[in-house]
Amino acid sequence: MSGLVLASASVSRQRMLTAAGVPFRVSAADINEAGLIADLLDDGAPAQNIAATLAEQKALTVSRRSPGALVLGGDSVLAFGSEIISKCRDIAELRSLLQRLSGKTHHLISAASLVRDGVQLWHHTGTAHLTMRALSPAFLEDYLLQEGDEALSSVGGYRYEGRGAQLFDNVEGDVFTILGLPLLPVLAALRGQGIIAA
Repeated sequence: MSGLVLASASVSRQRMLTAAGVPFRVSAADINEAGLIADLLDDGAPAQNIAATLAEQKALTVSRRSPGALVLGGDSVLAFGSEIISKCRDIAELRSLLQRLSGKTHHLISAASLVRDGVQLWHHTGTAHLTMRALSPAFLEDYLLQEGDEALSSVGGYRYEGRGAQLFDNVEGDVFTILGLPLLPVLAALRGQGIIAA
């Protein structure tokens, strides 16, 4: 089947593509992200390579079951010092993470990969630098109460397009990268592949 396939269940990535007028269907990839990240860290891979590899592996996995289709894989990782942070499992873990990030800078890396018939045709990695303000205990508890389990769906526990913007003092980088997909380079690549009008 031809056309664009998004190899991600991410609501944020789907919203971005839909808002930009990109036709696509979703076929989420099922890969062992934790195991792949652990292997890459053991090999000393930097955060940019980890995000790029995750995006590529998602696209390759879906490409195998979508012959002829252009498959877009995307992934984001949060780098805090030398540590790579994944999505939190529960609110208690998220509370602890936000307490650690409070008043400090972390890096959010979002990667995209386009694959057709098992061959990567294009990839891009974007990085944003986010400085979190010092969060008061009262604010943090209210934030967790208001956001609830939805905060667990994003790496870092924040939806920057919503209440999560209140967490930050300063942000450097592309907003789309923060939302999980370096959209402008993706759109340029999709024009090059004839998926959207040039």
